[in-house]
Amino acid sequence: MTDVDRSEQADGTQRAHGPQQGSGTHEGGTQQEVGTQQVGGTQQEGGTQQEGGARGDGAQQERGGVPAAALRTLPVPDLSLVVLVGATGSGKSTFAARHFKPTEVLSSDFCRGLVSDDENDQSASGDAFDVLHFIAGKRLAAGRLTVVDATNVQSEARAQLVRLAREHDVLPVAIVLDVPERVCAERNAARADRAGLPRRVIQRHQRELRRSLRHLEREGFRKVHVLRGQEEVAAARVVTERRFNDLRHLTGPFDIIGDIHGCRSELETLLGRLGYGLVRDALGRSVDAVHPEGRTAVFVGDLVDRGPDSPGVLRLVMGMVGAGHALCVPGNHENKLGRYLKGRKVQATHGLAETIEQLDKEDEAFRAEVGAFIQGLVSHYVLDGGGLVVCHAGLPEKYHGRTSGRVRSFALYGDTTGETDEFGLPVRYPWAEDYRGRAAVVYGHTPTPRAGWLNNTICLDTGCVFGGAMTALRWPERELVDVPAERVWYEPTKPLATEAPGGADGRPLDLNDVAGRRIVETRHMGRLAVREENAAAALEVMSRFAIDPRLLPYLPPTMAPCATSTEEVGVEGAEGGYLEHPAEAFAGYRADGVREVVCEEKHMGSRAVVLVCRDETAAAERFGVPKGVSGALYTRTGRPFFDDPETTERILRRVRACVEEAGLWAELETDWLLLDAELMPWSLKATGLLRKQYAAVGAASGAAFPGVLGALEAAAARGVEVAPLLGRQRDRAADAAAFTAAYRRYCWRVGPGAADASGAGQAADGAGPGAVNGADALAHSGGAGIPGGSEEVLGSAGIPDGGAASDAAARAGLGELDGVRLAPFQILAVQGRSLAGLPHTEQLALIDRVIAAEGAVASRDAGPAGGGAVDRPGLLATTRRIVVDTEDEASVAAGIRWWLELTGAGGEGMVVKPLQALVRRGDGRLVQPGVKCRGREYLRIIYGPEYTRPENLRRLRVRHLGHKRSLALREYALGLEALDRLAEGEPLWRVHEAVFGVLALESEPVDPRL
Repeated sequence: MTDVDRSEQADGTQRAHGPQQGSGTHEGGTQQEVGTQQVGGTQQEGGTQQEGGARGDGAQQERGGVPAAALRTLPVPDLSLVVLVGATGSGKSTFAARHFKPTEVLSSDFCRGLVSDDENDQSASGDAFDVLHFIAGKRLAAGRLTVVDATNVQSEARAQLVRLAREHDVLPVAIVLDVPERVCAERNAARADRAGLPRRVIQRHQRELRRSLRHLEREGFRKVHVLRGQEEVAAARVVTERRFNDLRHLTGPFDIIGDIHGCRSELETLLGRLGYGLVRDALGRSVDAVHPEGRTAVFVGDLVDRGPDSPGVLRLVMGMVGAGHALCVPGNHENKLGRYLKGRKVQATHGLAETIEQLDKEDEAFRAEVGAFIQGLVSHYVLDGGGLVVCHAGLPEKYHGRTSGRVRSFALYGDTTGETDEFGLPVRYPWAEDYRGRAAVVYGHTPTPRAGWLNNTICLDTGCVFGGAMTALRWPERELVDVPAERVWYEPTKPLATEAPGGADGRPLDLNDVAGRRIVETRHMGRLAVREENAAAALEVMSRFAIDPRLLPYLPPTMAPCATSTEEVGVEGAEGGYLEHPAEAFAGYRADGVREVVCEEKHMGSRAVVLVCRDETAAAERFGVPKGVSGALYTRTGRPFFDDPETTERILRRVRACVEEAGLWAELETDWLLLDAELMPWSLKATGLLRKQYAAVGAASGAAFPGVLGALEAAAARGVEVAPLLGRQRDRAADAAAFTAAYRRYCWRVGPGAADASGAGQAADGAGPGAVNGADALAHSGGAGIPGGSEEVLGSAGIPDGGAASDAAARAGLGELDGVRLAPFQILAVQGRSLAGLPHTEQLALIDRVIAAEGAVASRDAGPAGGGAVDRPGLLATTRRIVVDTEDEASVAAGIRWWLELTGAGGEGMVVKPLQALVRRGDGRLVQPGVKCRGREYLRIIYGPEYTRPENLRRLRVRHLGHKRSLALREYALGLEALDRLAEGEPLWRVHEAVFGVLALESEPVDPRL
């Protein structure tokens, strides 16, 4: 070591690397990770666990004539900052090379050479140590053992390294090489670059070393190893120890149990439900619990206080831990009890008084055992290969596996915002909302009405002592098991749940979650922005018109049309060409690398999302809704289809019965289903649009053209030259008639007798509803003015106004559902999983079973007196489809023919989707989940009666689809995120965040005809 290390920057160039981080204190005491812990029946001492095995080549062999049995072991935590301390020439570099990997050692000489090309350049020392500390910080942040090879004989230099270790929450370890001055001088003299080093430098190093030896532990070093003389240095071997919190080698399975708070009886019941057999002592007290399959219980702390039997809980948990059947981390209540048992002054509040009173009835030996047990608890455990972290109050990823007072403090108490709520309690910092770590974090501490996953974290404190439940998580199954509290043992200061939406999750919806500009993180498309103005528009709709947000877990995305076609009609006598054609849809997916697509019949109705629960109990348990509600039926903007709840329930009852008959509840292992569907007829929900926009055009043309044509024909009969004008007007009249016929196909009567109305059966079969003459169709459809489901016909980019759907339902007699058709085409999610990635053919096969079951359900409902009721069209309609190979010309031609036949018979068109859902392009970007290809006559409704004329078609073919396609993909990604969060049981506000984002994007300006 050169002269620069004689003072470790004593010339005033010592560098500061940020403010010193506190080691974490609470209630005036520094929280250190110390003590002992029983793990698998073997007691580990001193805060670390010996991993075994020596570091360095030949570490267990004889060195310098010293027998292996005489070697001195130097335990070093496997994640620590090792600081070598010794005078220049003491052999630190040789020691480091022998015991550590070359990449683990950072030498001040080497760093000096990096910045100056000369390891002995004294003027480069400041920059050299900057480099050394920077690299050391990066290694520690990455969780790498780091060794600093410098003299480090001055306290100022060591303080900088201790501060660096604290900043990264690792233990600093000092290894001192105390070698005689003579040996140091001889070694320096033998080196060409050190031969001229003055003897006074070595002498000063030795003096500074002597002054330092007595104070190293007070400086913050958690381990200090002093090697005196050459023999001890040669006899030493470094052995890495596993950190006390590092139990990655334990893979479970585990049963992680939330806060107990002295509720011994409930704990025994929960252990029984988990399959553990209790072991009792001669007095009948529970002292252990064993699982026949070898599972291990893990307790998240807060075993004591508030409840009726804290000693009984401690006796059982301590017995399980001591026998190797359980692990336990401390809670803040154990920490406080431990200080009391040590004789510290603490306030007997928050249930501690009850625990003290209960412990006073126990003998002194038991109280001493409790104190030792609490003293030995470790702040957190990293388990199952690093995939699971268990602690009391939660832990950000940067603290996982780290060891410091700060880490312990966070694990025990969490963090607060510095504010207090209306109950006078501190507002907890929502660290889990920002968590993005790989490891699942399981914790307790903050009572919540129901356990639920949030960003791969879950809180298991469900307030048993407050009358809630005691909850356990089976790992790796991720199954929750709970038992209700036997009574309210302790009145909570703050209610566990509120009536507000989301209150059942302990986190009601908040305006701040959706107001202003928002960024929503999605798994399939990264971070998506929602502009402030769009959020404001969505908030208006959501707050005034939408259904209960607890029943609104998903909104379907908008759908982009296929690329614009230049195809001509090719039919003699037909004018113009196609604006949309399947050839473009197939070509587009082929270009994206999608070979197989499924073409699904596009029903002309209103987009509907159906949430159907197995019963009211399932709806209340999962979605927190009041009695009498078993699901929801809502539009793509979140509005209820029917204001009359009974009408909705009638539809849900039929769907529920069909799902039961098809056996899907059991097969999918769920108590609820979320379906994407179309509700028909279009006139059921879009009557206002039909009356004001389409019927008005039809009525005007019907009134005007007969008179015009009559006058022109009379003039032509008199010999007036009006043939060109007459021809144009006849063409316009024909276009107007085609326009009227187009929208009439999607209107039919509903209610009693509707099944006997003209053409209703054809409509149900999907070939195009039979027409009910113009005004009659609208009259029988009622006066509802809510065009809530068809984005193609809104005529503006705004959100449709609300209206009185219940009036229409009452006048149309929807209670009997005659004429109403529901065409489900996708099961979006079930309990515990999203099905959005299931191939569409498999999706439709499941739905076909539900539809096929309706016959049996209808027969059972009709009963013996039902007569021919079961022969009428049912509620559920099939979605016809065909699979096309985009690289097979014959298959493509067959798909085009199918579309022509479908639209030729009056159908709206089809939706083309990749057969395998959730498809990505070669560059990783999402492929459009579906494109619509609408029929030529249906587009007449959208673009007007005369859109097929060549001059109009040329203009309309200039369509800008980029924004629409981008919007469709962004909404799709948000919808997938909502489904994932719903399936994973995340709280309502998290699901609602993604749902709200879809609705907000709907207010982006885009051509409504696309």
